[in-house]
Amino acid sequence: MTTTHGTTPTRGSAGRAWGRALLGGAVMACALGAGNALGEALARTLGVDGYLRQLLPAVLVSALAVPAVLGLRALRSTRVLPLGLGPRSAASLGFLRGLAVTTSCAAVVLGAGTALGWVRWSGLDPAALAAFLVSNALVAVLLEALPEEATLRGFAWVSLRDRFGGVVSALGATAVFLLVPAASTVVQAGVSHLVGGSAAPMGLTPEGQDPLAYLVLLSVFGLTLVAARTAPGAAPLWAAIGTHVAFLSVNRVVFEGVQRGAGWSARVAPTHAAVLELGYLAATAMVFVAARLVSSLVRARAQRSRPGHPSAVTTHGAGDWARIGPLLVPDGREGRSSEVEREWPSPAGREWPSSSGREWLSHDRGARVFRRSEV
Repeated sequence: MTTTHGTTPTRGSAGRAWGRALLGGAVMACALGAGNALGEALARTLGVDGYLRQLLPAVLVSALAVPAVLGLRALRSTRVLPLGLGPRSAASLGFLRGLAVTTSCAAVVLGAGTALGWVRWSGLDPAALAAFLVSNALVAVLLEALPEEATLRGFAWVSLRDRFGGVVSALGATAVFLLVPAASTVVQAGVSHLVGGSAAPMGLTPEGQDPLAYLVLLSVFGLTLVAARTAPGAAPLWAAIGTHVAFLSVNRVVFEGVQRGAGWSARVAPTHAAVLELGYLAATAMVFVAARLVSSLVRARAQRSRPGHPSAVTTHGAGDWARIGPLLVPDGREGRSSEVEREWPSPAGREWPSSSGREWLSHDRGARVFRRSEV
C-alpha cells in the first residue's frame, strides 16, 4: 500500500487483511493454550498453589502474546492505524474510562434487576470483596484483557480497518474472537501432552456451557469491546482493556461470588442472568457509540466555524463507520482527530513500542491523504 502525500493510496488486498486478522487470532490462541499448559507445569514443578498457581499462566500468556503481536505490527512497512495502546501517560486514564463506563452500566442494569426482584444479594464483606477485586484484576489483565485486546481489538481489528469499513472490521474482529477459545484448547492439549500435564477437554465452548448462549454472549461482548476501542479519547485500546476487566470482575462477583470467595454475590435465575449480562453490555456499547457520535458532531461544528475550512461532510463518525462518508481530519498545525490520531514512540522510548513516528489521516475533497512525520 502506497502512502504518497496528496494522493489516494492503493489499499492492500482483502485476502491479506483477513490473513493478518486471523494471524492475530492465532497468536492469541497459541499464547493462551501454551501459557495455560506451561504455567500449570511450572506451578507443579515449583510446588506453588493458590493465587500464584493462577498468576503464573497469566504472566506467561501476556509474555507470549503481547511481544509477538507488537513484533508483527512492526514488520509491516505500511500502516494506517496503529494498535491504539497510546502513550504511557494516557494508559491509566484510558483504562479507567473503560472501567468506569462498564461498571456504571452494570450498576444501573443490575439495580433495575434488583428492583424487579430478579436479583437477591448476599451479605457484603468489604475486606474480602476488595481483596478479590484486586487479585482478580491482575490475573484478568494478564491472562485475558491485555493479550486479547492487543491481538484482537489491536492487531486483528486494525488489520481489517486498514482495508475495510467499520462494520466489516467490527464483525470480522468479533468472528476471530469467537474462534480463539476453541483453538486455544487444541493448543493447550498439545502442549500439555508434551510437558506431561493434563489438559481441559477440547471444544468450541467451555464444558458445561450452553453453546448457543455462550456464543451469543461472546459475540455481544466482542462488539462491545470494539465500541470501547473506537470511542474517542487517548489510548483507546486501554479503554477496551478496562471494559474487559470490568466485565470479568462484575460477572465473577455477581454470578460466581460464592464459588470464588468474592465477599459478595447474588442469586439470579439463569434466564434473568443472561438478560442482565446482555443488557449491561448493550448499555456499555451504546454509551461508547454515543460518545463517538457526539465527538463527531462537536468536531463537525468546530470545522464549520473555522474560516477557510469546508463545511461539507467533516466527520468521521457514523459515515466513516459504514464507510459511506469521507474522513476529514485537520492537519498537524490545527489539531488532530481523537479517532485517528495514534501514538508512535519517540526515540527516547516514552511511548508504547509499536512502531516509529506519528501518522494521521485527512481528506481533501473526499480523497484519502496520508501525512506522516518522524517516519
